[in-house]
Amino acid sequence: MLATRLAAIKPSPTIAVSNMAAEMKAAGKDVIGLGAGEPDFDTPQHVKEAAMQAIRDGKTKYTAVDGIVELKDAIVDKFARENNITCSRDMVTVGTGGKQILYNALMATLDAGDEVLIPAPYWVSYPDMVLLAGGTPVTVACPEPDGFKLTPAALQAAITPKTKWLILNSPSNPTGAAYTGDDLRALAEVLRGHPHVYVMVDDMYEHLVYDGFKFATMAEIAPDLQDRILTINGVSKAYCMTGWRIGYATGPKALIKAMAKIQSQSTSNPNSIAQWAAVAALNGPLDFMADNLVHFAARRQLVTSSLNQIDGLRCFIPEGAFYVYPSCEGLIGRKTPQGKVIENDSDFVSYLLASQGVAAVQGVAFGLEPYFRISYATSTQALEDAMARIATACNQLG
Repeated sequence: MLATRLAAIKPSPTIAVSNMAAEMKAAGKDVIGLGAGEPDFDTPQHVKEAAMQAIRDGKTKYTAVDGIVELKDAIVDKFARENNITCSRDMVTVGTGGKQILYNALMATLDAGDEVLIPAPYWVSYPDMVLLAGGTPVTVACPEPDGFKLTPAALQAAITPKTKWLILNSPSNPTGAAYTGDDLRALAEVLRGHPHVYVMVDDMYEHLVYDGFKFATMAEIAPDLQDRILTINGVSKAYCMTGWRIGYATGPKALIKAMAKIQSQSTSNPNSIAQWAAVAALNGPLDFMADNLVHFAARRQLVTSSLNQIDGLRCFIPEGAFYVYPSCEGLIGRKTPQGKVIENDSDFVSYLLASQGVAAVQGVAFGLEPYFRISYATSTQALEDAMARIATACNQLG
């Protein structure tokens, strides 16, 4: 009964971990969930008010398939104001979250045999979406000594005549690593030599950067490549609007039109009320972001300093997002109090959950072992408790 293509993909590991933690909590177990990539801050009040006003105004009907004019105009203004990217309405698409934007683009462009370069560690959904669209995911290792970032040499070596896309996520989920303007210039120079390669830029964590890091995006750094770049963003993370499900992008007109065609035969328009809320978010004040960032920065410091004090763990200090991606290499080969050998990162996160009730996500899900991902988008108290429990778990390994 089921399609054979389903055999090639797997459910989202991050969602699976969050669901498992929720089920354990519902069963009365003491669990701290560090798997979800979702800010614990509420949606800003002016955004909620705009949504309620839209309901009162009866803006509850179908809209244009890929976004209302008002939202597209707000997106055009946002790209010009914040990213120095010039675009027009017919170069903008709006979808039900950034995930749909990515999926639409892949579905609209990939044929059998087309390759998509995915720097690893990567967001868990990239490879599976490529497979669903009929393409071939090609992971490119970006080890910790390189800051978990794609180097020009690695990019050059990975490109083949079959390469259709490069997916570039900055700041990164899961590592928090972010590309500087100089990093992007170096990659752009490689791309100029391969005009058949398009670039899918996932900037969802754009506003979540620390220590004075200056965010940059490829179309801003290399405007001569803009007709080969799809710049994807959304309101989920920085605007604390994960459940509203609004993502957007700017790219070449022909691609944007093709993506709208895909969306017209799948979901049609994104939620109308959420679209009006997103207009208010993009056009409204951003002062709440600075306040949130203060809390995120303090949590990042708490988590990285705590993990780096635990024997057997090593934690890279990220430039952005709200994740850390610590190595558990120093624990491989040790035994649990029950005598089980920790053979890989999956064993370690299973041990953490079973012994201390801390839910994290194994590094194998992100394409680079032996690491695990922790989200610090939760309360300081929960993080303090989780760090103490992780230390206890590690100290009990023989």
